[in-house]
Amino acid sequence: MKLLATDLDGTLLNENHEISAENVQAIKKAEEHGIQVVVATGRTYHAAKKPLDAAGLNLPIICLNGAKIYNNAGQLLKSTPLEEQDCKRIQAICEKEGLYFEVFTNQGGFTKSREGFLQVMIDIMMSFHPTTSREEIREMALQRFQDEEIKITPDMNELFEREDIIVYKILAFSMKNENLNAIYLQLKDKEDLAITSSGFSNLEFNHKDAQKGPALEHFAKTLNIAMKDVMAIGDSYNDVSMLTMAGRGVAMGNADNEIKQLCNFTTKTNREHGFAHAVEEMLDELKVK
Repeated sequence: MKLLATDLDGTLLNENHEISAENVQAIKKAEEHGIQVVVATGRTYHAAKKPLDAAGLNLPIICLNGAKIYNNAGQLLKSTPLEEQDCKRIQAICEKEGLYFEVFTNQGGFTKSREGFLQVMIDIMMSFHPTTSREEIREMALQRFQDEEIKITPDMNELFEREDIIVYKILAFSMKNENLNAIYLQLKDKEDLAITSSGFSNLEFNHKDAQKGPALEHFAKTLNIAMKDVMAIGDSYNDVSMLTMAGRGVAMGNADNEIKQLCNFTTKTNREHGFAHAVEEMLDELKVK
């Protein structure tokens, strides 16, 4: 293994959205063995960098599911935006189905309603943290609003038509699977669209070439590394492309069974430092060889 790619939420990050000391040590140990580590996440660059900075780590970042690739100096290596007509089609269908959605661009994230954002985030977070008070959940939602640099725009059509705006990802939320399925069915045959999910309550829309797998392959090529020498670790459906394209795909213990069945290996959960366990297992195998 020469390159190690890791998802953030549910993988490298624990339940407190932090990188544990065990996982930090595992990254450093991999680097000592000459293995380059890269983050591959659905988050924006700045939201991805925040937990890395807190842990004292400086890593290359594949963000927005592969729409943008940055080196560890923060330089943009490649970007793959959505087409304007696809953005408008996604918007129309989301609005018809009554779904809240966010648009991630070169100038931050946009939504039509701050209160709509907060209500959706509170509902979702309450389902994950049923014992936490609504006031605390609201504070968590407000923090995400700030971390993802979400801005308000009353007219999405006007946003999509602006010459200074480049759209990289659209993220739609619903607590009802039937609403998400209705949108998926209406858009699944669009050849230039990639539709994935990072959780039970959302759909993520990117250009078909803006997925973690192709982005990881592009990054690996810049280092003259073949995909057979790449290890990828993840837990969700937006990780599938990199888990299946990498020579060594590792599912987190907290991943769905469908994700686990696609992978060569399954590690412990993100609460149990599963990332570190997977790295140690890989390094032990290299010693044997």
